[in-house]
Amino acid sequence: MERPPRGHRHKETERSMSELAQLILVLVVVAAACAVPGVFLVLRRMSLVSDAIGHVLLLGIVLAYFIVQDADSPWLMVGAALTGLLTVALVEALQRTNLVKADAAIGLVFPALFSLGVLLVSVSHLRSAHLDIDRVLLGQPDLATVPRFELFGIAVPPLWVMGVVLAMNVVLVLVLYKELKLSTFDPALAASLGFRPGLIHYGLMAVVSVTAVVAFDAVGPVLVVGFFVVPAAAAYLLTDRLGVMLLLACGIGALGAALGVIASDRLDSNTAGTVAAALGALFALVFLFAPGRGQLAQLFKRFSQRRAFEETMLAVHLYQHEGTSTENDEARLDGIYTHLSWEPSRVTTVVERATGNGLVMRDGELLKLTEVGRERAKAVFGERGTIES
Repeated sequence: MERPPRGHRHKETERSMSELAQLILVLVVVAAACAVPGVFLVLRRMSLVSDAIGHVLLLGIVLAYFIVQDADSPWLMVGAALTGLLTVALVEALQRTNLVKADAAIGLVFPALFSLGVLLVSVSHLRSAHLDIDRVLLGQPDLATVPRFELFGIAVPPLWVMGVVLAMNVVLVLVLYKELKLSTFDPALAASLGFRPGLIHYGLMAVVSVTAVVAFDAVGPVLVVGFFVVPAAAAYLLTDRLGVMLLLACGIGALGAALGVIASDRLDSNTAGTVAAALGALFALVFLFAPGRGQLAQLFKRFSQRRAFEETMLAVHLYQHEGTSTENDEARLDGIYTHLSWEPSRVTTVVERATGNGLVMRDGELLKLTEVGRERAKAVFGERGTIES
């Protein structure tokens, strides 16, 4: 076998790295474009709408193809976007009947329209053409750098289209930030101020539909749902400020996209699944370690509250018997465990903490309240001698 010339392997690696960088760039833009409206979906408790829209787009694509007879036509995106709006309208109509809840309405509309689209693909010649079942169900983000159609004779890659959608979403949020914020957190107040929250809601759903259409074409339905929901849900655990939440969601989505693409290249695994797994891993980290709302922070908070409660109960017990004939018995260090039904080791630990925090002090075998401990006990026990609710 002839030995390859020097530098041949290096050129292949260089080209591969270039393609990898392009793929990362496309997925980062898709992630940011989806994260912007995704934040409002999460805050409005409508995350499942992104799943429904991301799948029922297939029906619009197929119906549009039957009209234009061109699998590469941009009109397929228009048909998909209209189907997304139809999905939202049907879900809203079912909800207004008050016969089904929001999640049930989505569960009724989504499978019906999606299965109809899959059925039309299966029985038509689209199955062996541009659209196929595997791509519809899983997506092929590895082909996200390949142009999908031509405009005025120029091949338009998905990156350009997603860039336009991202810019559109950012501009709309900046222009309508106050209206979106108010209608999301207090629709009644928004209506009373004349902001028409219903119109804003359908406008947001139109943005979601357009974004989902373009993202569906670029990366497939799995990542469409992942990019809409996971970064926004993770950002929600990190901040209470809407503007910061939008920035964090875009950052988390972009980071998950980059890490997923790199991991899929190293592991030679499915790109969509690996990116989705990377997003899930980032959410898990936030879920565990987020300050304030993370599970470890909550665990530490409960631990601290328990310690403070034990010290307060000790202070209340001493305050209740302070200056009474029972004080010499109730305030004795070696008898407190009986009166509070605590283990002796627990009493020792609590007394040491309370002493260190300046709540109590030792007076021979008795425990005495300091002024700080007395004030804490009063706050709970009350001046009238009964525990306040």
